[in-house]
Amino acid sequence: MYHGVLHLKYGNDSCKWLLSDGRFPGYNTWQPYGCMMHKYTKIHARRCMHYIYYWGEQNHITFLGDSRIRQLYFEFVNLLSLKRVDEHKAHQNLHFEDKKISVTADFLWHPMVNSSMYDVYKNWLMAEKSSRPNLLITGSATWSIKQFNASEEAVKNFELNLTMILPYILKLKDSTQIIWMLQDPVDESKLYPNRSMITNQQVDAYNKMAIDILGGSEAKLWSSSRLVAQGIHDNSVLDGLHISKSALQLDLQMLLNMYCNDHMNHNDGTCCRVPDSVTSIQIITAAFFLVCLLSAIAMFLYRRKIRRNGSKARADTGIRNGRSYITSKDKTWPDTVYEIMVCLGKLGLIMAYTFLCDRTNFFMKENKYYTHVNFLLPFAYLMILGFFFTENTDQTQVLHRDQTDEWKGWMQLVIMIYHLTGASKVLPIYMHIRVLVSAYLFLTGYGHFSYFWNKTDYSVQRYCQNSCNVRCCGWYDFQYYVEVMFRLNFLVVVLCFVMNRPYQFYYFVPLVSFWFTVVYLTMAIWPRISAASCDGSNLHYLYMVIKFIILTTVITLFFMSEVLFEKVFLMRPIKALFVRSDDSLHEWRFRWALDRYSVVYGMVFAFGYHLLLKKGIIADNHNKSLFSTGITLSLTVLGFIGLGSYALFSFMCKNKSECNDTHSYLVALPLISYVTVRNLVGWVRTRYSSFFAWFGKISLELFIAQYHIWLAADTYGVLVLMPTYPVLNVIVTSFIFICASHEISKITAVLTNYLVPKEGKALLRNCIVFFMIMLPVSISKGVLTF
Repeated sequence: MYHGVLHLKYGNDSCKWLLSDGRFPGYNTWQPYGCMMHKYTKIHARRCMHYIYYWGEQNHITFLGDSRIRQLYFEFVNLLSLKRVDEHKAHQNLHFEDKKISVTADFLWHPMVNSSMYDVYKNWLMAEKSSRPNLLITGSATWSIKQFNASEEAVKNFELNLTMILPYILKLKDSTQIIWMLQDPVDESKLYPNRSMITNQQVDAYNKMAIDILGGSEAKLWSSSRLVAQGIHDNSVLDGLHISKSALQLDLQMLLNMYCNDHMNHNDGTCCRVPDSVTSIQIITAAFFLVCLLSAIAMFLYRRKIRRNGSKARADTGIRNGRSYITSKDKTWPDTVYEIMVCLGKLGLIMAYTFLCDRTNFFMKENKYYTHVNFLLPFAYLMILGFFFTENTDQTQVLHRDQTDEWKGWMQLVIMIYHLTGASKVLPIYMHIRVLVSAYLFLTGYGHFSYFWNKTDYSVQRYCQNSCNVRCCGWYDFQYYVEVMFRLNFLVVVLCFVMNRPYQFYYFVPLVSFWFTVVYLTMAIWPRISAASCDGSNLHYLYMVIKFIILTTVITLFFMSEVLFEKVFLMRPIKALFVRSDDSLHEWRFRWALDRYSVVYGMVFAFGYHLLLKKGIIADNHNKSLFSTGITLSLTVLGFIGLGSYALFSFMCKNKSECNDTHSYLVALPLISYVTVRNLVGWVRTRYSSFFAWFGKISLELFIAQYHIWLAADTYGVLVLMPTYPVLNVIVTSFIFICASHEISKITAVLTNYLVPKEGKALLRNCIVFFMIMLPVSISKGVLTF
């Protein structure tokens, strides 16, 4: 409702936002109001001009005005030109042309709004459309103030002449986009004596007159440039009149964002960009959720009517603490349908909000802005808050459920802060976040290995329900923990339909799903090794070691042979699972290679841990330390040294490429060091933060949902619900985002009981239905061809 009122009052034209308002979130960093501004380099600017010409439009840009407009012209030309264009102050027209990118830029020296400027507009109107500029940047005031010694008569002449030009501006609207640049303030203390009459009061009077005349016309008023000049801190301009270099650069970036964004595919540039058109699949998906929502409402009203009439109705959805305690066998068919419709109706509402946030311009978006304070302050606050909720647990095992939930919880919160603040540009922070992502995969290997080692369950149902079990709690009763693979992939598949994004866009899900499949195959392929089989023959321990060696060798071969890697992952139909929208495998190979050994580390650690338990070297069924005091102290110190060593490495490596090449080999050090420090001492192992553990239970939903309802523009920006109040905005968006993630977790837990049932025939039926749904989609996307 709030944003609806804003749009009704001010409109939802992001070009208008770009040219009218903004703020400085940091030193010389400009944030337009409500939209994201891409930083155009020479390559990007030239590519923009080339694309516009390629699609059949012209690049004829004219700058009309005084010396300030000429400054902007030179800044524009020098960004496009491969050779430096010398700036000179001659009062004459200037011309620039680059045939390679089909761009023409002119500067017309008309420093005052008078008959000569009137003639320019008149001549354009009389000429053919092809000879007119498609973009005009103009403005004037200071020259008139100087020439007429700041007289009131000059202001009246300015008003009269601009009024005479106005009809021509209206007639040129079909061929030329006109931008009137309001005059920047001057530094009166630096003005030369012959310019002392150019005061800010005079400048404001001319600006006010231009706003009054052009405010309701087809010309766009560029007032944000004035705000930039007021807020920039640059003493490079000595005459007090002209625009500083820093302000010019920001002005040019605003101009290029207005001109280029809608023609380019920059994710971090939403100003002046029209949202992607809706596809037929998105429309069908929306219709499906709408039917579910209406069905749920109708069934709710019907059940309420029955209860009012005194009939006995089973309206209890059977949900307690987010888990279904009544099985599908115990429920009647109407109860089952009602529960499914309610869940899908809720999910549809969340998906509608998701679409509104990130596929429309209804809600605003802003660029990320990193400072050490922006990152460290929320990080310290959450860490302190988490420690306040520390409490005892009855579980004593190494990496028990509460501890892994806590680990995933604080890791997810740190990753969220990292994404929100754009901290990836800081190399040490980037490398530590890479460790946290590796930790998820380490826990995946550890948890699934432990489950298969203890349970020896290789059924298809186990695979379908746990193909992304990053909860890593395979040692608990099967019905107790949530089937995370279905939960993760269910949400991502729905988002792929709703947001029109490829599966690989949500890279973490394919990554964890793939590595679970590797764990599953490693344990399921003959000979099947488990704790029970090792009790029968010690030779099975050797078989397990051989499996690890073979697995590591195969992974290394795939890493070393790019040809083999591409042949396997570019095979149809699995190719669609690993390529991005540009049909590139680069992103998948990068993510895969970065953590190629993390799951193996987790499996080997789990194997060693269970072996130590079996041989009686350690015992974790008590709340005491695992070893004697001396050994525990020594290993704990080594653990801290390991953590410190990786931190030192992250500060010493020179660039991301070098760090990433080494990361896959070194990441075992901080992971095992953390597990050592966290579990050796009894009282440390049996205490955990319930605050972090709560977030850990919904960490996967948080990881995926943040793409669209906390961040924006496919994670390149930040969602804005409360414009101009950044702290309040983070609080509001975070609250909605966390609530939505928690609700998605509960919805998926309920739907899992029906979509991944325990009965084999029912499971096979659901798989057939799923593939029947995906078949036409795959054909329409070109995944399958006949």
